[in-house]
Amino acid sequence: MAGPASDRLPPGVTVFERGWLSANNILCQGPEGAALIDSGYATHSDQTLALLAHRLAGAPLERLFNTHLHSDHCGGNAALQACHPGLRTAIPPGEAAAVRSWDEAALSYRATGQLCPRFHFDALLRPGGEVVLAGRPWQVHAAPGHDPHSVLFFEPESRTLVSADALWENGFGVVFPELDGQQAFAEVGATLDLIESLAPATVIPGHGPVFGEVGRALETARRRLDGFVRDPGRHALYAAKVLLKFKLLELQQVPVARFTGWAAGTPLLQSMAQAQAPGLPPQTWAHELVEQLCASGAARLEGGMLSNA
Repeated sequence: MAGPASDRLPPGVTVFERGWLSANNILCQGPEGAALIDSGYATHSDQTLALLAHRLAGAPLERLFNTHLHSDHCGGNAALQACHPGLRTAIPPGEAAAVRSWDEAALSYRATGQLCPRFHFDALLRPGGEVVLAGRPWQVHAAPGHDPHSVLFFEPESRTLVSADALWENGFGVVFPELDGQQAFAEVGATLDLIESLAPATVIPGHGPVFGEVGRALETARRRLDGFVRDPGRHALYAAKVLLKFKLLELQQVPVARFTGWAAGTPLLQSMAQAQAPGLPPQTWAHELVEQLCASGAARLEGGMLSNA
C-alpha cells in the first residue's frame, strides 16, 4: 500500500503544514544550500523561525522564494531577512515596483486590513525559467487567477508541483481580481488546465496537506469554479467570509463591535458591502456575516466577544 503523499516528496524537500493563517512553508535542502518557498503570516514569524532553526540545525538559509505576495505567503519575509543575513529573496515580477516603493495599497495589505512588514527582494521569478531546489531544476510557471502574479514550481522528474493557492485538495483560493471588477475566472480555469497538462503525481498546496490524487482535486476545483461562474455573487459572499475569518484567525478573540467596525473601515470589505448590500451600513452587513460564520461553527459569539472556532 502506498504511503502518504508527503512520503513521495523528492529528497531534501520538507513541508511545514501551517494551517490557514500562514501558508505552508517548503524547505528545500541540497548541494546549492537551503531555500524556503513562502514564509507565512507576520504574527507567526517566531514559529516560522523556530521550525526552520530546528530543521536547519545551524546551517544558513540562503534563498527565499514567494509564490505570490499575499500576506499569508510573504508576511514572514522581513523576519527571515533580519535573522538570516545574506538571504536572497526572489518574487514574481508583477509587483516588483510596488515592493520597491512599498506601496501597501498596490500590494493589497491596506485594502484587506492585513499585516505584512516591509521586506526587500533581490531577484525575480520569471515564468519560463528554472530554479534549482534540493539539487534539482524546478520549472517556474505563471499561474494567474487567485492572484494575477502568482507562480507555480514544478519538478518534472518526480512530478512534484508547488501549487500555492491555484489548487488545493478541495478547491482553490479566493479569486481576488474578481473582487476588484476584473474578469479572472477564465484565468483560474486556464491555470487548472496548465496543472493538468503538467500531470503532477504529488502536489504541495499553499494550504492543507500534501496530496497525490490530483485528478480528483482538479475535478473538485472545476466544479467549484463552474458554480462561481454561474453565480458570481456566491463567490463574492464566500470571499467576504474568508476575509473575516482570516482576520479572526489573527486576532483569535475580539469584541464583536470592534471587529465589525474594523470590517466597515477596511477598503475591500467596505466596497464588497456596497456591492452586496447597497443601502445597508457596512458594519451591519459585517455583523450579518459574523452571525453566518457563527451559525456554521466557524466562530463563536458570547457576551459581545467574538472568538475563533
